[in-house]
Formats: sequence, structure tokens, C-alpha cells
Amino acid sequence: MKVNASELWKKLRTRLWLHRRLASAAAVVFLLLLVILAVGYRRLSKDIDAKLAAGGLGEGTILYSAAMVVAPGDLITREILVRDLRLAGYSDSTSNPVGWYRLEGADIVIHPGNDSFFRNVPARIRFEGAKIAGIVAGPGDAPVDDYALEPQMLARIEDGELQRRRPIQFSEIPKSLLDALLSVEDKHFFNHIGFDPLRLMKAAIVNLRTGKRQQGGSTLTMQLARNLYLEPEKTWLRKIQELLIGETLELKLSKREILQAYVNQVYLGRRHTMGLHGFGQAAETYFGKDLRQITLPQAALLAGLVQRPSYFDPTRHPERAVARRNLVLSLMQQNGLISEADRAKGAASPIGIVPAVARSSDAPWFVELAADDLQSREDAPQKGRVYTTLDPVLQRDAVEAVQVGMKEVDARLKRTRDGAIPQVALVALDPHTGEVKALVGGRNFSDSQFNHGTALRQPGSAFKPFVYAAALTSGRGGHPMTPSTTVLDEPTTFVFEGQEYQPSNFGDHFYGKVTLRDALAKSMNAAAVSVAEQAGYRQVLNMAHEAGFNSNMRATPALALGAYEATPLEVAGAYTIFATGGSYVHPTFISEVRSGAGKLQYHAQPETHPALNPSVAFLMESMLTEVMRTGTGAAVRSKGFTVPAAGKTGTSRDGWFAGYISNLICVVWVGFDDNRDLNLEGAKSALPIWAEFMKRASRRGMYRQNLLPVPSGVVSAMIDGTSGMLAGPLCTNVRREYFLAGTQPREVCPHDDFEESFIEAVPASTSLVSAPKPD
Repeated sequence: MKVNASELWKKLRTRLWLHRRLASAAAVVFLLLLVILAVGYRRLSKDIDAKLAAGGLGEGTILYSAAMVVAPGDLITREILVRDLRLAGYSDSTSNPVGWYRLEGADIVIHPGNDSFFRNVPARIRFEGAKIAGIVAGPGDAPVDDYALEPQMLARIEDGELQRRRPIQFSEIPKSLLDALLSVEDKHFFNHIGFDPLRLMKAAIVNLRTGKRQQGGSTLTMQLARNLYLEPEKTWLRKIQELLIGETLELKLSKREILQAYVNQVYLGRRHTMGLHGFGQAAETYFGKDLRQITLPQAALLAGLVQRPSYFDPTRHPERAVARRNLVLSLMQQNGLISEADRAKGAASPIGIVPAVARSSDAPWFVELAADDLQSREDAPQKGRVYTTLDPVLQRDAVEAVQVGMKEVDARLKRTRDGAIPQVALVALDPHTGEVKALVGGRNFSDSQFNHGTALRQPGSAFKPFVYAAALTSGRGGHPMTPSTTVLDEPTTFVFEGQEYQPSNFGDHFYGKVTLRDALAKSMNAAAVSVAEQAGYRQVLNMAHEAGFNSNMRATPALALGAYEATPLEVAGAYTIFATGGSYVHPTFISEVRSGAGKLQYHAQPETHPALNPSVAFLMESMLTEVMRTGTGAAVRSKGFTVPAAGKTGTSRDGWFAGYISNLICVVWVGFDDNRDLNLEGAKSALPIWAEFMKRASRRGMYRQNLLPVPSGVVSAMIDGTSGMLAGPLCTNVRREYFLAGTQPREVCPHDDFEESFIEAVPASTSLVSAPKPD
């Protein structure tokens, strides 16, 4: 065939032109890809730098406890204080950025680090046995009255999820954990450059054979890249991204730094509603230990969780966790890291998980309320370091008191019934600031996340103090009522809006003519309704609203006996009007918010308003101390609780105790979720828990001081406790009573003549109850 050279040349030119165009297009595409990759890498590099600067934790919201304040005279051991320091992130390493401590004889020397909340204010705390004997602080080692310890991290909020972390330094990672982790996850970690080609090929072959994604082939560096920067979906595109980010991490960090970041962020399961991140947190949560204290089998168990934390969860699936632990031990033995004897001994050891209910530092109910409180505040930043009001020591006291007290409740109920398990709530707050210091919302958060501290229940007689406060404020038919005013406690039918109401007393026992002091102390129902009727149901309701109770209450006779529902948190807030001398202080969970750099962004101010005349508040406190001395709350003294206190029992279908000591209010509720009758009065259900908690709290000096001083305008007189009149020399039931000036009785008890001059003014500087001597 004859070939036309001209046509051939034309075709050749056309092809060359097309090739040049394609080559040019390819070059442009290649250049665009390079630009895109360069821009992407630059952004990725900046993002990585930012996250590494933040400790690999990003810019989420971190919730901390309040600073725990200790003072000379506090009953606390050195060992407990060391535990609290470690829970706050301190260690004995001088390179720890949060801070470090050193034990010197009977002393603890504390040095806050650059990342400390307190920024380099060192201190020395001296102990004598189980008591702090003295504290010096600052550059000059000057004696101080108190010292605040580092706040403890409670949780982290990231992408709407509550998380728990306890960051550690590389030096704190035990060798057994590193050996276990590398054996099961990445035994060539110190030899590869971010990815392991052989492991990737093996994983690909296994996955192709099975048709399932059984092996991932990711190195620890790639896992760190995925967990820090990528979404959790499993795709090949994400695997490529893992490689790119992993290589960037290998270039920017040393192997030790990569491992430190990894052990601090790896996901290791859930406790309650919070995700657990990092081996430091996992060791504390699962074993109740500092990471450096874990044993070989415990290290193997933790390392085994990495692959599938939920599936191998040792609290829910202990048999799976043990099998996985033993596999890790076998791998360690195969790699020559432990002996066969060590493997066999570790495989035979018990799992040793600490029950969730015993983890007092978790404070899960408090954390959820604090997160809600933060999000509800328009004026508070939603990101940064959020310092809550939680006192870690009081929270621990609360958890332990609930455990002790509920055993007593269970024992009492077992003698009368079986089956249903009662629930519990404890709320403790500072009456002057409203700061909630401790909160337990149930027996076990793992079994039930329902917060009984915010559940509406009938407070019963725990509401009665507000009836008497209204009576002392409004009087009776224009005439003042006083603690010595008498009422009749007898079977009575009260008529209200055409309806009859007949209250009965506990055990159907009535006392006849009694003073208001005795009626409250003995919690007499008929007398309480009579007082409310004479003072005015509307006045009682107004007093309840001033004290912060909800708007569902009504001005009826039933109000006097606490028949309208309130929450334990509401009741705790309401009792502030007595503990503060008349001011209502709204409960709060957030103290302040700081930026990641420590700059103050928000500081909470107490939400308060006057609710009660200070003189009336003092009279009420006097009557509430009587409850503890001779009334339904007197059992607290038999339990070894001796600190000045005021409070009131409550019994509806549930058991209540509400009361306070200096600087601390505590309310305890016990009852059934289905609202059945507990059949235990508050003195036998809630009171033992309250007493146990307050005994523990009063080990610290701030909680064993005097109660309110007597305000001006209050006078005292010796009266006959039966008639409420001034006492004569022949009266046998004589006691000192307190009155608003001008309201004291003028008539003498009929037993004998008595001069009015017996009334005496009370010095404003004196206190109703004197504090016991320090131990």
C-alpha cells in the first residue's frame, strides 16, 4: 500500500499537538495537586502544631474541681493529701508542668508548675500524725492560715461528649505497660518511620481473604493521627490520611513524645456517661491506682483494651477482658519481655477491678449538672478551663457517708420487707456563696444515671421551718408570735375552702398545749398546721417563694406539712435563709472560666436576695438547734457528731434530713423510685447519712466553728417551758428563750410572782452555741 508522506506528517503533527496539550494539562493538574497538597500540608501542619501545643487535646472545655483548701488543725493524713495531689496531676518529677511534691520527714513540700492554677506559690505542709500541724508558703516561708491545693480535672467536653483524662509524663509510664502496649499494638514502633509496610501488607492479605476488615495494620503513630485529627469511619482514604499525618508527627516529635501523646489520649472505654481517655485515667478508674502502681497483669489488661474497649470492658465483660489480658501476656512472653513464670502468674491473677460505686472522685451527677449550668449561662464562655464548685474531699466524704448510711437503711428494711432497693441523694453547699460542694444523686451511677438530687419529692416535715419562719415574721392576728408562743397539738379538723383536713402525728401521739419551740423540735403535725393557719397560708407560701421553692406549691393546710414536691437541691438552697442570717443564696455549680492560657474570662457572683429578717433568722436557728438537742434530730449526737449544728428531720413517703454546720448545708433524701412508702422516718433513714457526712466534713476547721452570733435587737429571758410565760422560782421546766425586742412575755408563770427585770439583753457578740475545743 502506497503511503502518502504528506498525510502521514499531518497525522503525526496532530498527535504531537494532542500529546503536548495532554502533557501541558497533566503538568497543570500535577502543579495544582502540588499546590493543593502544599496548602493542605501547611494547614495540617499548623493544626498539628496547635493541638500539640495544647497537649494533644485540642480546644475543648475542661471541667475542674474547686481548689481544696487545707489549714493547720485539719484532720487529714499525709497519705490522703498525697493522693489528692496526684489526682490533681502532680507527681514527684520536677519536670511535671502542673507541679511536683517531695516528702521530707513528716512534711510535704509542694511546688506548683508553670501549668498550675496557682502559678509558682510553693508551700511546706507539716504533719503530726493525722493532723496538719502547720503550713508555710511563698518565697519567705511565712506561716499561713490556709493553703489551696491544685484543682482536679473532672471531665472534658468535646464535640458534646463528656470525657475523663488524667495526663501523665513519659517518665511515669511503667515499663510493663510500654512492653504490653508495643507487644500487642506495634512491636516495631522504635524501628519504623510512622508506618509498617509489612504489617500493612499482612493486614491487606488477611482482609482480602476473609472479605472482612479484621486487621487494620495501623502503627501507634497512625492511631495517634487518627484519634487526634480524623473521623472514626474506616476507609482507604482515611488510611492514606493517617499515613500523611503520621509522617508529619514523626518529623515533628520524638518517639518518646509520640508515646506520651498516645498514652494520654487513647480511648479506653466508658465509665458512667463519660469516655475514658488515656492510661492514667484508665488506671485510676478501673483499679483505683496511680499508673505507676499497676501490676504486670493490670498493665496487660489496659493494653488489651485498645483494640476494642467496649467489647473488652472489664466491668461489663470480665471474662473477655481476662482472655484478652492473657493473650497480651503471651505475646510479651513470646517477645522475650517476660518469663514464662511471670506469664503464668499474671494469667492466674484475679482481675481486680474497683467497683464503680467506690470511685468517689468521679462525681458523675455533679459533672452533668455543672455542664448543664455552664451551657445555660449566656454570660459564661463555653470553652476553656471551667472551674466548678466541687470540693473533692467533701465529695469523697459524701460518697463514703452514703455507702455507710445505706447499709444501715438496708438492714432496717430487711427486717420489715424485702425486694425493692431504696435510693438516695445528698446535696452539700456553702450557704454564703451557694456553691455546691458535693452531690450524690443515687446509689450507683452505673446502675442508674437518674439524678435524685434534682428529683421532685415531698419534703414532709423538712419544710416546717418555713412555716415557723412565716409565723415569727407575720405574727397571729396582728399579735407577734415567738418561740414561747403556745398552740394546741391535738386532733383537729381544719376547714379550708369548704374542704376538711385532719392531720395526724407520728404514732397518733398528741402533746396538748406546747410552745412553738417544742412543736418544731418534736415535729408535731397538728400544731404545725395550726401555726400556719394563724400566720396565714398565703404568708407561708410567700416565705417558701422567698426561699427559692418552686411555683407549684399552693397556699393550703397541706403546705404546712411539706405535701408539695421539691427537690433536695431546692431544699438545700432554701435552708440558706437560716444559715446566712436571712439571705437566700441560689445554688450554683460554676465558679469561674479561664482561657487555655489562664486568663480570667468569667467569675460567678452569688445570686442572692434578702428573704428573712436577720433577727427572725437567728430565732429560727435557735429553734433548729433545739431539734438537734432534744427533738427528732437528737440521734445525731449519739453517732459521735458534736459540732454546733441546726437541722430538721422530714418524713413523707420518704425520709429526709436537712441541716447545717458552719459554712456548710447538707440535705439527705432516702426513698423508693416508684414512690412507695419507705416506712422509715427521716431520723432512721436520712439522719444517719447526714451525721456520717458531717462528722467527716468537720475534720476541717472551717466546718466546726460557731453558728450565727446573736444580732442586735434580740433579747433573752428565762421562761417556763410549759406555759411559755416568764419563769418564777418554783417553776421546774425553766429555760432561756430568745425574742425580738419587745415581743418577750410580760406575765409570770402562775407558780409564783416574778419581776419583769429578769429579762436581760443578749450581748450581740455572743453565740447561741459554743464550739467544742479542737481535737
